[in-house]
Amino acid sequence: MPEYRSLYPVTEPFDSGMLDVGEGHSLYWERVGTKGAKPAVMLHGGPGGGISTSHRGQWDPELYDVVLFDQRGCGKSLPFAEIEHNDTWRIVEDMERLREMCGFETWQVFGGSWGSTLALAYAQKYPERVSELVLRGIFLGRQKEKDWLYTYGASEIMAEQWDSFSGLIPEAERGNLVQAYYDRLTSDDEQIRLAAAREWSLWEGNVATLLPDPELLDSFADPAKAMPFARICALFFLKDFFLEEAQLLRDADKLKGIPGIIVQGRHDICTPPVSAWELKKAWPEVDLRIVHDAGHSAGEPGIIDGLVRATDELAGKSA
Repeated sequence: MPEYRSLYPVTEPFDSGMLDVGEGHSLYWERVGTKGAKPAVMLHGGPGGGISTSHRGQWDPELYDVVLFDQRGCGKSLPFAEIEHNDTWRIVEDMERLREMCGFETWQVFGGSWGSTLALAYAQKYPERVSELVLRGIFLGRQKEKDWLYTYGASEIMAEQWDSFSGLIPEAERGNLVQAYYDRLTSDDEQIRLAAAREWSLWEGNVATLLPDPELLDSFADPAKAMPFARICALFFLKDFFLEEAQLLRDADKLKGIPGIIVQGRHDICTPPVSAWELKKAWPEVDLRIVHDAGHSAGEPGIIDGLVRATDELAGKSA
């Protein structure tokens, strides 16, 4: 077996700024790589996650011109942790504004976890603007996937972590944990909001990796990350991700003709491989690559290897 590839060295953006998308929202964006090279856009997870410097290393900087941006309410975008006027289809239109701003006719759309959901939604609405899809940890926003994370499923594997997550909520409210958390995340009491954000974010951090990762959990506990992540994520779960049930599978025929690669961890507790497999059956052209020693996180060695090889391949670079 070949050695695992690592990320490319992180480079500084050659351009960055804020884009006013209306309704009081302004998005932070940056471009890395080589201006005028192969266009790509990076969609972070969550919803509510935000970009990080390590995200810049997924592409060969000599071959790509990559746009990274913090979605509404995330990271450096303003207002911080805002949930008003924040939904899937508004973010899809934000992507179009970014593409037009950069002058790209088409671009490679790259997203993992919630980013894969958003990538599929965008590609199904604007297939003519997508040169390729590179996806990780497929999440389709269906009821069974939501139930797996917040009702029954992941709770059976991460049992002690589930007790911490559910334990914040009085037993009488545990029939709908997402609603109970949302109520606290939108409380007028800052301490209640912070406590709920921390527990929600830590639960997501615990299910993200194959092996425990204390450094990752520390980052998830940071209020600057936990608050937008938890508030926006809870809203999207409550609103069914602003999708009809199984919409992304139903409309998979709209992806016909778009080259695609899925990198999926076999032991992904957050977004189990069944969704990637069902998408593959609905979209036979996609190349599904299972990583047998990986979970969900984009930072795991096998996932990094798969994604870097995918972006290299789609730029015509030999292994």
